[in-house]
Amino acid sequence: MVQLREKKEENEDWEERFRSHTDTRPYGPQSISFDVSFYDADFVYGIPEHATSLALKPTRGPELEHSEPYRLFNLDVFEYLHDSPFGLYGSIPFMLSHGKTRGSSGFFWLNAAEMQIDVLGQGWNDDYSSVLMLPSDQKRVDTFWMSEAGVVDTFFFVGPRPKDVVRQYTGITGTPAMPQLFATAYHQCRWNYRDEEDVYNVDSKFDEHDIPYDVLWLDIEHTDGKRYFTWDKLLFPNPEEMQKKLSAKGRHMVTIVDPHIKRDDSYYIHKEASQKGYYVKDASGKDFDGWCWSGSSSYVDMLNPESRSWWAEKFSYENYVGSTPSLYIWNDMNEPSVFNGPEVTMPRDALHQGDVEHRELHNAYGYYFHMATSNGLVKRSDGKDRPFVLSRAFFPGSQRYGAVWTGDNTADWDHFRVSVPMILTLGLTGISFSGADVGGFFGNPDTELLVRWYQLGAYYPFFRGHAHHDTKRREPWLFGERNTQLMREAIHVRYMLLPYFYTLFREANATGIPVVRPLWMEFPADEKTFSNDEAFMVGSSLMVQGVYTQGAKHVSVYLPGDESWYDMKTGTTYKGGATHKLEALEESIPSFQRAGTIIPRKDRFRRSSTQMQNDPYTLVIALNSSKAAEGELYVDDGKSFDFKQGAYIHRRFTFSNGKLTSSNLAPAHHKYASDCTVERIIILGLSPEPKTALVEPGNQKVDIEVGPLLLQGGKVASVRTIRKPNVKIADDWTINVL
Repeated sequence: MVQLREKKEENEDWEERFRSHTDTRPYGPQSISFDVSFYDADFVYGIPEHATSLALKPTRGPELEHSEPYRLFNLDVFEYLHDSPFGLYGSIPFMLSHGKTRGSSGFFWLNAAEMQIDVLGQGWNDDYSSVLMLPSDQKRVDTFWMSEAGVVDTFFFVGPRPKDVVRQYTGITGTPAMPQLFATAYHQCRWNYRDEEDVYNVDSKFDEHDIPYDVLWLDIEHTDGKRYFTWDKLLFPNPEEMQKKLSAKGRHMVTIVDPHIKRDDSYYIHKEASQKGYYVKDASGKDFDGWCWSGSSSYVDMLNPESRSWWAEKFSYENYVGSTPSLYIWNDMNEPSVFNGPEVTMPRDALHQGDVEHRELHNAYGYYFHMATSNGLVKRSDGKDRPFVLSRAFFPGSQRYGAVWTGDNTADWDHFRVSVPMILTLGLTGISFSGADVGGFFGNPDTELLVRWYQLGAYYPFFRGHAHHDTKRREPWLFGERNTQLMREAIHVRYMLLPYFYTLFREANATGIPVVRPLWMEFPADEKTFSNDEAFMVGSSLMVQGVYTQGAKHVSVYLPGDESWYDMKTGTTYKGGATHKLEALEESIPSFQRAGTIIPRKDRFRRSSTQMQNDPYTLVIALNSSKAAEGELYVDDGKSFDFKQGAYIHRRFTFSNGKLTSSNLAPAHHKYASDCTVERIIILGLSPEPKTALVEPGNQKVDIEVGPLLLQGGKVASVRTIRKPNVKIADDWTINVL
């Protein structure tokens, strides 16, 4: 950073005061700003994190008197509002535009200082047109970007299609990490599961109620006095045994590790960090001392590569006593949260390595903390095991290190509704592995809201139930048998679709294209999709519409495109390019498979995703008007980095002219073997109705029967089914419908 002026003028005060806090501002007042115009754009999107609509609303213009700019400044926001430009836990200064005539483009400013961004409404310049001449009358969206500090390091992405812009952006910031399979399944969390007995009880209740889950989480109370990497010896005397018992069922655990380190000389982490000089310093050069869950705390300077490497070592099994290979990590409070700091964060004049002020890099602190933790888990396994780390704070590139969630939401219908645009926006800006706390973190959801949230949350990329310690317990079996059944069915939908989700996570890892997508990403010419953020696509094949109002009897669903859509539960066809008024069913939310697609499923329910590994597959073929369809399946060992050396199965399924073909998309000599077979092939939209099919190689005739579309749940629809074709997923084969 260049000092803007050598010294103050006489009587000039550079200090800034906020309540009891003083920012010394040793370099004086400074800022950088510029205008960015998106020509031929209908809407702009992106710049998370805000609890607001997908298409960004104008913040300045003739009709807006009291709006504020969208703020990017990572903060621990208590009970955030559901419709606000106020900045939340993460910051990504990347904006995309989309319009019918021009397509998509993007702008990215790589800067970790506080930023404020105005989206200017039409006519914003009318009062100044005589003095402020704009370059053109061409249709566009004007935006104004301003930062407190930092550098001008900007990127323009020319698209022209929505997926091109996302590819171009993740080409610079990195594509999302490939998660382990278990991490894409259901997670159960609360602040806090009290002790080992509570953990075993919750675990056994899932089995008793036939509800699968993969991960049980422990919040801050599991530690010895909020000293991270430790266990409360009274509540969790045998942590290794506890993890091994869950691991025997294919389940995993996650513990929380936050950045505030308790200032206690008998605590080895604090002792080492202070001796080695690894803490962030205050403006006077002493170790910064702030207040957080652990009381008086200091914060490791994660900008220093040496500190990050030291931190990573702390996750080894020797250092993190009581940890096992089935334990993964949750980074919370990493904005960083400082309870007694200005705006509940670190003062801007705090100093990092090289005397760089915190104001220059505030928004990247959580990113570096996430990076160091993720690297620690890789190191722990000698580079063999993919890490899983959930982070609350984020910055461009966080997608390379794990998942994020939308923070401390509230158990109300508005927060439920806004979770969709928040997750879609994260996906557009590179972070495809994200979700919201199912049920809401603060407060007690009414039972209908909780059920609806499970039904929608089953389609979030990151699917976790979580709650504050002051809330009533809300595990899925605590609301009566009927509601248990509804939540069980919602969770079963996720487990059934895991092969499809895992394939999409691999697509995100390879291309940056998100797992869940706004409708306009798949239908870029359909203007009715441009501001729709109540429905979303899961990949290119499924569309989901939430039910966001209490006691809803009907729900309006717009189905885009020229082709039909098949109801996922009943197989009923609906016309594309039309709005349909559907009955709001208690047992499910509207979800549809797009005509022309093939979706892989696993229909046998186990206790965890790990136990489903060798189960057979079902293929659901939804024929379009040309009686054709295509889809993909990606499979690997679900946990290691071997896929980077080609150890995976990647198949393309195509159906045309009455013939289903499986062909290889993996390297010619792929090194991953699987004996899994396809046990059912469901064909939707097939007429006239044939009776037999011929499987090649082998010249084997199989019957085409009438069978159920879903093996569990509600009224069962009957569909054309090829049962037990007994073809392996790893092989080339064709099935001719005769």
